[in-house]
Amino acid sequence: MKEKLENIKETALSKINEIKDLNKLEELRVKVLGKKGELTSVLRGMGKLSADERPEMGKLANQVRDEIEAAMGELKDDLEEKLKFQKMSLETLDITIQKELHKLGHRHPLMQTIEELENLFISMGFSVVVGPEVETVANNFDSLNSPKNHPSRDLSDTFYFNEELLLRTHTSPVQIRAMKEIGAPLRIVSSGRTFRPDAVDDTHSPMFHQLEGLVIDENVNMGNLMYTLNIFIKELFGEDIETRYRPHHFPFTEPSAEVDVSCLSCRGKGCETCSNTGWDMELLGCGMVHPNVLENCGIDSEKYSGFAFGMGIDRITMIKYGIPNIRLLFENDNRFLEQF
Repeated sequence: MKEKLENIKETALSKINEIKDLNKLEELRVKVLGKKGELTSVLRGMGKLSADERPEMGKLANQVRDEIEAAMGELKDDLEEKLKFQKMSLETLDITIQKELHKLGHRHPLMQTIEELENLFISMGFSVVVGPEVETVANNFDSLNSPKNHPSRDLSDTFYFNEELLLRTHTSPVQIRAMKEIGAPLRIVSSGRTFRPDAVDDTHSPMFHQLEGLVIDENVNMGNLMYTLNIFIKELFGEDIETRYRPHHFPFTEPSAEVDVSCLSCRGKGCETCSNTGWDMELLGCGMVHPNVLENCGIDSEKYSGFAFGMGIDRITMIKYGIPNIRLLFENDNRFLEQF
């Protein structure tokens, strides 16, 4: 038995030195030390030994097992370490590699202006509402007190889908929806794209952006309108900016006015930009909500009154950033957009 144990040890240690793979090592472990392995088979013959031989053979068998297990354990650790470094070498990320970085963009000047306007009105207690770009003729014209023969209803001035649907020509239909759904009192602004078949030039485009505001409550008057707009304009352009209100006509407001602001270049002193008038282009239109519009939306015009205002966001963006041509806002030329 002693010779068998020594032979098992020498054979196992010799094979261990030749193994280069964890799977092969496991196969050898099972073959030598497993439940049906060579060493286990020898130990089962211990019962045939005399009482004096058993302790000696038991001690030798344990020494053989310990030596084989130690050699296998050492080889296993070595192979696992090599395998780990092999995997690491294959999965290593070279952080020194030079790659083209993606350039992050920024908000379009139009979007910057819209956010600035909305945040300004939110700070004044207004809520922001939205509405669809495809509107009904009823909301876009009828409920806004627009006469059946009004020029804006012509096919040359409006994009129609059919007799009942069109691309909204202004954001005022959002006011109609809000009055019908929420009622009074009400204090809202709404911004978005609007559409008219305008010929493209330096200041006109068939697609443009508007922001409109509406206040409905008891005892609202023209003074409230002018005070609100004056605060808004000074917050937007500066405390030294002056406003000028000129009478105008809109079907949905009465009385109505257009609002000019003093020239941003010379601050009202007169320069080439404003043709020495001291005034810049018209900024917005406004007026007291027509009683017919209130009644069309189910609001008692005897109890409530209100004011509304609307402005072209494209125009404000052009004034604010000194942009000479509206086409620049829609051409997506990075040479232009990177300036903002």
